[in-house]
Amino acid sequence: MKVLPFKIPKPENSFLIYQEDIEVVFYDKLHQHDEIQISFIERGKGTLLVGDKVSSYFENDIFIIGSNLPHAFKSDKNTEDTSKMLSIFFTTSSFGDSFFELNELAEIKKFLSKTLQGLVIKTHKNEIIKNFIKLKDASKLERFILFLEVLKIFSNAKSAPLSMFVYDKKYSDIEGKRMRNVFDFTLENACQNITLDDIASVANMTKNAFCKYFKKRTNKTFVRFLIELRIENACKLLSTNKDLSINDIAFKSGFNNISNFNRQFKMIKHMTPNTFRNTNL
Repeated sequence: MKVLPFKIPKPENSFLIYQEDIEVVFYDKLHQHDEIQISFIERGKGTLLVGDKVSSYFENDIFIIGSNLPHAFKSDKNTEDTSKMLSIFFTTSSFGDSFFELNELAEIKKFLSKTLQGLVIKTHKNEIIKNFIKLKDASKLERFILFLEVLKIFSNAKSAPLSMFVYDKKYSDIEGKRMRNVFDFTLENACQNITLDDIASVANMTKNAFCKYFKKRTNKTFVRFLIELRIENACKLLSTNKDLSINDIAFKSGFNNISNFNRQFKMIKHMTPNTFRNTNL
């Protein structure tokens, strides 16, 4: 299987693809595909990597991932329950090159233009989820109507970007495997000590070459990416474990200096770890 790009299995004569993923661990390898992906997390939680951004996903989250935007869903290790994600895949030309150019679909076209960086939906979630649940047993025509209804709701909902930077070129197979290895290693070992020499070795590059390579494709340094990933891990612990102290969480997340942890947390989340815990626990 090619890791990047990734081919979505498409039934014959179907241009709107519905897919259910019911796994302990979702497909967690970094990949990209031509199709725009709309996903509803019915069960499960974990880490979501989209473009240059690391965030968390939880039950009832709804995401839109733009065409050829590299991404990976990594389920939490400590779960034994199966995760379930419902997804729709389509391209802007799935229904003809001019379909979304129709005046009647102007609002939807405007919304789709914002999906290049990926989006997480913040409002109207109950309406969207209700339509998603109907998709499984719907006929092809009913599924198409539900799809348009979901897009209509999206165009009126509030959303937030998942990624701040999009590398506007498709990864080659070699580049895709290299970036996959880098992200896999980092996600797996984020709470341990990772040096630039370590990660450059994973990429099979010199340290200087790797630093330039990573910055060009993510618009941030690897050290910044690693800090953001550690802060996201800390947020999960702050949100779910009231017995751990802030110090314990800092060290479990890969920080060996509490002052640095507090400073980095406030810089990224715009609040102190204690305020975050009180708000989200």
